[in-house]
Amino acid sequence: MAAPLFPVNTHRHDPYRTFKFQVVIDGKVVAGLKKMGALKKKTTPVKWRASNDPSHERVMPGGTSYDPVTLEQGLTHDPVFETWANLVNNIQGDAGMSLKNYRKDIIINVLNLQGKVAISYKLYRAWVSDYQALPDLDAGNMNTIGIQTITLQHEGWERDTSVAEPAET
Repeated sequence: MAAPLFPVNTHRHDPYRTFKFQVVIDGKVVAGLKKMGALKKKTTPVKWRASNDPSHERVMPGGTSYDPVTLEQGLTHDPVFETWANLVNNIQGDAGMSLKNYRKDIIINVLNLQGKVAISYKLYRAWVSDYQALPDLDAGNMNTIGIQTITLQHEGWERDTSVAEPAET
């Protein structure tokens, strides 16, 4: 018999959906968050061979790198993206840069359908490398919403194992 996918909710067979999530920056949930890019990492393979075994190549792990993460927010009055982007670079030049506060640890929560945190990850030492304040504006299209975007560089992530599977009713 296969191991249960959900030890607490043994009746459950479906994986979590991707449309219920939240990102927490500076202890506050980001308002109007529309989309978040995937958490991905890559470890470079290092190939080597021993001198007495020239026909056999071996592979061992090298350095690990983490792909940037993109966050998309519906255009609102929430200044979280712009405020953070301005800590890295703003029109005041180097004097406006905050060496103390531009890197942030952020929390990513995957929610179950009842809105309870089911899985949580922490993204370490993230900073804004790309910021889009306004999308293309088009008076001829009444069926689109404004999206602002940030791209985060970071130094890795890990799952918060203290977050337990919530019991579903």
